[in-house]
Amino acid sequence: MPVSGPIPEQLLTLVAAATVFAVMFDLGLGIVLREFRWVLQHPGLLLRGLFAVLVAVPVLALVLVRAFDLPRGVEIGIVLMAISPGAPVALRRSLGAGGHRAFAPALQILVATLAVVSMPLSIAALNHLYSGHASLDPREVARQVFIAQLLPLGVGIAVRRLAPELAARCEPWIRRLATLLLVVLLALVMIDIAPMILATRTGAAIAIVSLTALAAMAGHALGGPHHATRTAVGICAAARNPGLALLVATLNSAPTGVVATVFAYLVISALTLVPYVAFSRRLGRDGQDAAPPSASGT
Repeated sequence: MPVSGPIPEQLLTLVAAATVFAVMFDLGLGIVLREFRWVLQHPGLLLRGLFAVLVAVPVLALVLVRAFDLPRGVEIGIVLMAISPGAPVALRRSLGAGGHRAFAPALQILVATLAVVSMPLSIAALNHLYSGHASLDPREVARQVFIAQLLPLGVGIAVRRLAPELAARCEPWIRRLATLLLVVLLALVMIDIAPMILATRTGAAIAIVSLTALAAMAGHALGGPHHATRTAVGICAAARNPGLALLVATLNSAPTGVVATVFAYLVISALTLVPYVAFSRRLGRDGQDAAPPSASGT
């Protein structure tokens, strides 16, 4: 990794891997496969969600970084995050904020899977735009997506399907473990990258906040007439995947400024999303703009 802080990289990697696995496994335990039938009955909504995540956000990023006239390394770091979809913890935030329990996982799985194609294509487009020579093997993206997201999610779904009583007993304990690991990881990350966050230029921070807010708004607008699907698309669009962005940066020996921007984006974007998550949770709690029925409820 081009940038390192006081926390040993091996420790941070181990805690991050354990956290993502626990979070995705916990989410898998709560997924009921028959509810996915509702998603299949609404392909237009799914396509709008994919457009928001895979097309609208990168376009917004290109417009914003040019408008703010940022240094090249910062500009590339922000755009790199914008083309990296499917943040693993986004699904947990989405469901916690009232996202549709069938649509949100389906969108997350499809976005993560399509990243195997969208990421290399986006890198090729950026090479043309920036006269660069970066490259990304789709197999590297597929490996990270499978290990970090699809495998633990699939294991959780399988346990729920094959041993529902065991899943019901384990789910509260797995959820507590996932929450504890998230807190530990957040603390370690903040300690490790605090100097980078404090050194972030004001223009870069404003650009990240603006992009995150616009991404959430775009996803919310394209998420259909219901609060639950709007929330799912809004959070999925705004929360980008630092693992994929760092994969590209590492494989292409990106300058320190690019990697520092990716880390800064991770923290600043997460904080920017807090008001939107709280707003969505309040609407769901108050019963406003009710969720569409899932397959299990029809």
